[in-house]
Amino acid sequence: MAEDKAFVVELNNEKGYQRLIPGAPTTHGMKSGRVYLQPGESCGVHSTEDKEEQLVFLSGCGTAIIGEEEMVVGEGRVCYIPPQTEHNILNTSTEPLVYIFCVAPAR
Repeated sequence: MAEDKAFVVELNNEKGYQRLIPGAPTTHGMKSGRVYLQPGESCGVHSTEDKEEQLVFLSGCGTAIIGEEEMVVGEGRVCYIPPQTEHNILNTSTEPLVYIFCVAPAR
């Protein structure tokens, strides 16, 4: 069971992945992290399975491939991905693409 305790996590300045919210038992199922993609990199095709996901883009620009759709993503944009959906995020620019993902169980 979740601890039901509020907490704050500080973003670091390192290049690469940073775990922010680890999931159970710290939460009721929510997980999040910061993703840092170099130019030409992608996070890799994966599915939301029984969860829904939100991506908050902090810098850079790229393409979200969600199911059969391609969408432009980047700084100042938020992307929602429904349950049971394959997706991939690609950095199509010459600058790093940085975003925070939040995943929570769909009910």
